[in-house]
Amino acid sequence: MQKIQPIDVILHKRTRTLEIQFNNGEHFDLPWEYLRVYSPSSEVRGRRGSDSKLVMGKENVSISDIKPVGNYAVKLFFDDGHHSGLYDWKYLYELGSNHTKYWHNYRKRVDQEFQNTSTQQ
Repeated sequence: MQKIQPIDVILHKRTRTLEIQFNNGEHFDLPWEYLRVYSPSSEVRGRRGSDSKLVMGKENVSISDIKPVGNYAVKLFFDDGHHSGLYDWKYLYELGSNHTKYWHNYRKRVDQEFQNTSTQQ
């Protein structure tokens, strides 16, 4: 089985997406907000990986820069000051492959948070 590697990575400012084409033919357009709320940093994913923090209010976040990290990852610099996550190719592929499911889960958590907040007031 061939190792999954990107053959093209393009930052689209107009559509606010990161386009990634992989060597197996898969192609993903990942919204900046999605990439920010699913950052691989320990701040977001938690120290153990399963305790992910709910990050909200990133609808208008922008990616100000992108830097390659060796041959295995990119570092995304967000305009909210967040830049501690390294997005390796495997993780970006996972985010692309599971975009619909992960986004649905995120929106569900946000809705639950709003419900919890409104019932506590």
